[in-house]
Amino acid sequence: MTPALELDDVARRLASDIPHGSYVNLGIGMPTLVANHLPADSRITLHTENGMLGMGPEPAPGEEDWDLLNAGKFPVTELPGASYFDHAESFAMVRGRHLDVCVLGAFQVSVAGDLANWKTADADAIPGVGGAMDLAHGARDVYVMMRLFAKDGTAKLVERCTYPVTGLACVSRVYTDVATFLIRPEGVVARDLVGMSLDELSEAVGIELLPDRPTIHTSSATSEPFANRRGL
Repeated sequence: MTPALELDDVARRLASDIPHGSYVNLGIGMPTLVANHLPADSRITLHTENGMLGMGPEPAPGEEDWDLLNAGKFPVTELPGASYFDHAESFAMVRGRHLDVCVLGAFQVSVAGDLANWKTADADAIPGVGGAMDLAHGARDVYVMMRLFAKDGTAKLVERCTYPVTGLACVSRVYTDVATFLIRPEGVVARDLVGMSLDELSEAVGIELLPDRPTIHTSSATSEPFANRRGL
C-alpha cells in the first residue's frame, strides 16, 4: 500500500498555503478540516454559504452549539466580529467575487482544472450540484482537497472528467494524501510527494507530471490578498 498522509496533515498543508488576510469558503466534507489548522496570525476570514462570516474551528467535544452550524450541518465556533446573513446575501458575496479562495472536495479533477464534485446515482451523495457551481467560478482561486485514489484504486486526477462537471478550468491546486498538484498551462506540477518518486506517481495516475520548479514573477503587482486590495 502506498504511504499516505492523514487528512489532518493534508488540511494543515493546505492551510499554510492560503494567503494571509484572505476571505475563504470551505466546502462540505474534507475541506472543513482546514478551519482547524489556520495559523493564529493569518487574518483569514472564513465564509459559509449558509450565512456566516467569521467562522472558527470545530468546537471541543461537549461544547457544541447546535444552533451554530456550517453548510455541512456540523457544529462550528464563531470568532470575535463574526456576522450572520441570509442565503441571498451569502451568494451575492460569492457571485460578486468577494472570496479570495474556495476549498472544495472532488470526485475528479482534470489536467485542465475541470472540477467534478457531484453525482446523483449514489443515495448517500449530495443530491445535486448545489452551491459548488457558484463557488467554483465565484472564488478567485479554487483549491481541491481529496484523496488521490478512489476505493477501486483509480486516480481522481484525470485527463478528462467522466463525472458530471461542476466547473470548467476553475481549479488551480489539488491537495491530496499522496502529493500536491498545481494546475498550470504547461501541465500538472507535482510537489510534496509522499512515498513515491515523480516517475512512480506519473505511472500510478496515468498522467505525465512535471517537477516543481521556482516560478519567476515578472509582474509588479502587489502580493497582498485580493480582499485587502479591494478594501474589504
